Amino acid sequence: MEDKRIAFIGAGNMASAIIRGIISQGLFLGDQIMVSAPSQSSRDRMAADFGVKTTADNCQAAAFGLVLVLAVKPKVLDEVILQIRDALAEDTLIISIVAGKSLKTLEGAFGRPVSLVRVMPNTPLAVGEGMSAYALGSRAGAAHEEAIRTILAAAGKVVCVKESLMDAVTGLSGSGPAFAFLVIDALADGGVAAGLSRKDARLLAAQTLLGSAKMALDTGRHPDELRDQVTSPAGTTIAGLRVLEQRAVRGAFLDAVLSAAEKSKS
Repeated sequence: MEDKRIAFIGAGNMASAIIRGIISQGLFLGDQIMVSAPSQSSRDRMAADFGVKTTADNCQAAAFGLVLVLAVKPKVLDEVILQIRDALAEDTLIISIVAGKSLKTLEGAFGRPVSLVRVMPNTPLAVGEGMSAYALGSRAGAAHEEAIRTILAAAGKVVCVKESLMDAVTGLSGSGPAFAFLVIDALADGGVAAGLSRKDARLLAAQTLLGSAKMALDTGRHPDELRDQVTSPAGTTIAGLRVLEQRAVRGAFLDAVLSAAEKSKS
């Protein structure tokens, strides 16, 4: 991190979210960041939004700093690595957010020892509330881990896992935002059915999930305990919970996470 230069190959939503986080937290200035993208419109957008350096040359980005983030589509990863592997400094930290590509696959593609970290982020990084899990490669040391935690924590929370658990992470926090949006939409529909306007119902539903999640994180208390605080004997909440249990909603979410994790493995 002392070099204070970081490069991104790829200019998609995840790259933008990480850049937004590290700039807003003062970790890097715009001119300490370079983004490589083949599209002129993507380069113009990144320059306008964040004031970063841009290039169409992946090798220029790879040689720019001591941290390189691979944020490309899986289908072009091999081509990108072939382009950049000779341009990388020996001590470059490579952060891969490429879905489904293992550390072993990445190390093999580079064809020489490199310092690698594999990351599974999720879309709420875009609003500074992401959840990222990372797994360290065989040559990634304590300094590399400190760097990756600092970068990812600028846009949310971070956890280190064994790489063998990355599919589980994908099923839970990777796919989880879609499950949460489904819940928000369903709750809002319930509010509309009960007479609320669509606008008010959506606000009530989204803020309720946001506040509930913050309570769980800030208090560290078990969700069951927090749920009991809302659930009065013979009250409205237990009536609603009874319906959810009858419809096996808890089991459906459990199966959804497992199904997504299995899909990630395959």
